[in-house]
Amino acid sequence: MSNASLLSTEAAAALLKAATADGRSIAPLRDRLAIADQDSAYAVQEINTQAWLAEGRRLVGRKIGLTSLAVQAQLGVDQPDFGMLFADMAVGDGEIVAAGRLIQPKVEAEVALILGRDLTQERHTYADLIRATEYAVPSIEIVDSRIENWNIKFVDTVADNASSGLFVLGGRPVRLSDIDLTACAMEMKRGDEIVSRGNGRACLGSPLNAAIWLADMMVRCGRPLMAGDIVLTGALGPMVAVKSGDRFDVSIDGLGNVSALFA
Repeated sequence: MSNASLLSTEAAAALLKAATADGRSIAPLRDRLAIADQDSAYAVQEINTQAWLAEGRRLVGRKIGLTSLAVQAQLGVDQPDFGMLFADMAVGDGEIVAAGRLIQPKVEAEVALILGRDLTQERHTYADLIRATEYAVPSIEIVDSRIENWNIKFVDTVADNASSGLFVLGGRPVRLSDIDLTACAMEMKRGDEIVSRGNGRACLGSPLNAAIWLADMMVRCGRPLMAGDIVLTGALGPMVAVKSGDRFDVSIDGLGNVSALFA
């Protein structure tokens, strides 16, 4: 591909935004961007974030992706990534996700933190995160990709809002003092079949490690985490592809249960 035909960050953002609106997938971006690096990928994401905010979407938090060291190795990176959570991405516990709402959905179980204080320091500590977290709930992130056949590398997923789709939060808040986020075991069932297992250690050693990484990164990006924000801290076990009619039930020790249903 000649330099003249390579995509600018603005053009790549427009392709992803149109794909989101149309419910269709596009070819990978990594070989089509004029500059295909981390900064360019986040620039694409930020262009669409600003566009969606201007259209009236409400930013309610962030998601952390690539918290598994195995997945990082697969994509050739040594750090997680992040994406934006908007209010219209929230699905109620047990609420049915309409057919066709997503392109190629997959699900993963996570710990969600809901903040009660702003996180604006250049470097945060466990104490900062524990003090700022109002409560935790179990969650299911329903990831999706606008990139054909999930053929993604780091640049593709970051530009595509970290492959965000929808998310489900459990309804019973738990204080951090009442749960061990590192040791908490997770089990996900599709019907009666166990399809994913894991625990807090699968998420960068602890969901709090992931949350600290995100808090520091958000300050550097000029979009710090604020009181009321939701933080999806990353997968506790393997991701599972979704088929029509599936029901997924997640249980996390100390946090309780949450379910996702698909029409």
